[in-house]
Amino acid sequence: MLTSLLCLPFVGLPSWAALPQQPQPRQVQFAAPVRMQAGGEVIKVEAPGYAFPCWADVDGDGVPDLVVGQFKGGKMRVFKNLGGGRLAPGRWLEVDGNPAEIPGVW
Repeated sequence: MLTSLLCLPFVGLPSWAALPQQPQPRQVQFAAPVRMQAGGEVIKVEAPGYAFPCWADVDGDGVPDLVVGQFKGGKMRVFKNLGGGRLAPGRWLEVDGNPAEIPGVW
């Protein structure tokens, strides 16, 4: 689906009046990194290690699950969110009983 954007000028205002103000820089403090665990074990990825983690509600229960893509074979491992910061052991995302694969670019 294509969407178009219609922009209309402000009538009666000088052109500079509608310009957005530059945001003020802020200090952002991140928490210390932690190794993610699922089922009591550290989550590991296959070599060569190009993992692409994201949060998505895979099972439709309203809670985002952790999905980690694997470069090798284009597979995705799903770690069900159990709540309270806990994740179930990972399972391959499957189609017709087989691990789903997304073709690689190389």
